[in-house]
Parts: sequence; structure tokens; C-alpha cells
Amino acid sequence: MNASYYRNLVVGVNTRVPLINGKYGQAINFDNAATTPAFVSVVEGVVRFISLYSSVHRGFGYKSQFSTKLYENSRNIVANFLNADLNYNSVIFVKNTTEAINKLSNMLYAENKDKIILSTDMEHHSNDLPWRKYKIDYISVDDCGRLSIEDLRNKLKYYNGNVSLVTLTGASNITGFRNPIHEAARLAHKYGAKIFIDGAQLVPHAVVDMKPMKEKDHIDYIAFSGHKMYAPFGVGVLIGPSEELERLTPDYLGGGTVDIVTHDYIKWLRSPHKEEAGSPNVVGVIALATAIETLNFIGMNNVEAYENYLTQYALKGLSSIPDIKIYCDKKNADTRIGTISFNINDINHEVVAKILSYEAGISVRNGCFCAQPYVQKLLRMTKEEIDERVKSGSHEPGMVRISFGIYNTTKEIDVLLSLLNNIVKNKQLYLDRYKSISDEFYFKI
Repeated sequence: MNASYYRNLVVGVNTRVPLINGKYGQAINFDNAATTPAFVSVVEGVVRFISLYSSVHRGFGYKSQFSTKLYENSRNIVANFLNADLNYNSVIFVKNTTEAINKLSNMLYAENKDKIILSTDMEHHSNDLPWRKYKIDYISVDDCGRLSIEDLRNKLKYYNGNVSLVTLTGASNITGFRNPIHEAARLAHKYGAKIFIDGAQLVPHAVVDMKPMKEKDHIDYIAFSGHKMYAPFGVGVLIGPSEELERLTPDYLGGGTVDIVTHDYIKWLRSPHKEEAGSPNVVGVIALATAIETLNFIGMNNVEAYENYLTQYALKGLSSIPDIKIYCDKKNADTRIGTISFNINDINHEVVAKILSYEAGISVRNGCFCAQPYVQKLLRMTKEEIDERVKSGSHEPGMVRISFGIYNTTKEIDVLLSLLNNIVKNKQLYLDRYKSISDEFYFKI
């Protein structure tokens, strides 16, 4: 595992940032679950393309034809990456995973508004809130925060064919737990439901296979974002069965979605074009295709293995520090992605995140990570505590999250562990120091 080789593939890994002591230190980014930096290949690919960039689908000029060819070929690159058969599936380009989920929810609503949607207790808000206009029920998680397949089975049996869609995350953005998506798909199909996978956290870090449509455990719908897989240029993907998408009315209407229009008649284009209203983000799509080609070159098995190595290394180190509470099942480190959430006893998560950034240039995320119901369960919050939070508007509960990318190293993890050890040993010193520190200090250096 050559960490230096991986680092050379990524832009900005050696950036130096201001520290609270007035000096500059090596930036360490452990916030990859939110957004990854760009691959060097992606930036170079975008720069090469820009001189030939033009609108797609509309023109006979060379630049337009060239841009259209690359744009449409990118669907093949995306489909092959997830083993999605374009004879049966459509690849739709959107801005991000959130837009993809809202799009699907809106399009399915007319035909399924009286059906049940099964979500889970561990979802990101983006895979929860768009479904709440339906009749929704939630699959539970166990005490460790892992999905209960037994509860999924029981709920599908209970609703007896009235579930239209099971929607669940491929991997949690808090605990890093990977869900058994194919086992869930097999159960959903057995009871006449389809399955949607929020792949925002899973697709960049693991081999994902949608499987042929004839297989009982195939994935019907999946969505993911480029900015979490080294292509931060504002593009996302929704993949789903063409036959069903052809039947549905697009949620955005306008240019690029129609074949024939009169004042009395509309004939939509075929999927995926009828779902891509307006001028698409061609540059973002080229960036995503280039990122996927780079990940294919590295090998997703290698990505998965290296990030798992980092995760186990970090878990071992964190487990040795007293007063740190880790919110995951450490016994199953190989069934997760490189995302770990924790707290230090008696220190607020926001204070910990500030210390890590200001003292050592370590970027982490803190709070509830757009998954408040899941955090409430992991923190064992009572109904009374949750009700009080709603009443007061408090955002106090939360955690600190670290999340790895292919370019991170064990040396960076050692810097984190060393500082966390120091914080735990000198809690009061840090608490006193950070009582009066302004968040604006960066801009005064």
C-alpha cells in the first residue's frame, strides 16, 4: 500500500494552513465524507476540455458535437462503474445526491402516493425528508446502530404488498456501517417492492454492483455525488430502470425534455433526456467520468482495502485513549467504510473540532451530520430530551466525525491521536483556553 503514490493523485494534499500559534502547519483533511478534494487527473481533464466546451444536443458546430459525444459517453462510464446495464437502465445527471432523491420522490409520487415507503432510522435527511409526503415507516437499528434486516422483513410482511419502495443508505455517513443492500433488495422484491440505495457514501469507497435486472437481488435505483469521489464540480447521478422512468412525468419541465410541443400537446423525449431539463453541467459530467476512470485505474478493491486499513488503524488508536466514546461496533471493522464518529467525555463536540483545526490543521466534521434521528438514537437520547431540544431549538447534541480518503496516511492519523491524547490529559487547560477564542482568528493571521 503505497500512500505516497495515492497522495500524488490528489490536488492540495500538501497545503499549509494557519494555526493558532501564528505559524503554518500541514493541512490534514479527515472530512472526506462531506467532500473530497479533486484528483489531479480531473483538474487536468477539465482544463483540456474547456477549450472545446460548448452546449450539448443542440448544435452542429464541432465543439457542440464534441461536447455532446463526451457527455453521452460519460453515461457508459458511469454505468460500467456500477455494472448497470444500459439496455435496461437510464443514467440521469443531476447536481448531487439530494437532487437525485428529490427527483425520484417527485416522479414516483403520482403513482405511489397511497403506497408505503420504508426508510430507516439511520438515513441522512436527504434520504428521509423527500419521502415524508408519502406514508412512511422506518426500519429500526440495533443498539450499535446497525440496520435490522429482521425488522425490514417483518415490516414488508406486515404491509403485505403495499410497500412500493424500500429506500436505504448504502453506508452510514456517521458510523460508516455498510448495509447488506443485496439482501435487502432480495427481500423487497419478494414482497413486490423496489429498492433505492443512497450511494453517496458507499460508491466512492467500495465495489458496488447493481447486478442484472433478472437477478432477485438487483438494485433498482441508486444515486451518488461526484464531489464525494474526487470530482467536486457539482454533478450527481441517478440510475434507474428505463421502462419505469419512461412512464413517469419529469419533475423539472423545460428545454431539452421534449420532442414535440404545441399549446395542446406534449411529447416527452425518452429517458434519460426528459429528466435533464435545461443546459446540463457538461464540465461536471466530464469531471465525474475522469474521476471514475482514475478510480478504475487504482482499482476499487484497492481503494476499499487501503481505507479499511486506515480505519482499523484509527479504531485501534482511538480505543486506547481513555474518555473517548466511539459510536460504532469495533468488532466488525471490515464491514464499514472509513468513517468514525466519537466524543470526548465532558468536552463539547464543537470545542473538540475547533481544537483539532486550530492546533494542528486537522479538518473534521462535528454535529449531527444531517442525520439527527440517527444521532439521537446513538446518543441514547430520551423522548423528554428530544422534546426539550425541539422546544428550545438547541443544537447541542452531536459528535466529532473523521472520514478517510485514498490519500490519507497513518502518519496523519498519528497526529490526530497524539492531539486527542493531549486533550484528554489536559481537558481543563483546553476548556479554559477555548472559552474566549473567536472563530474569526483565521482572518487575523
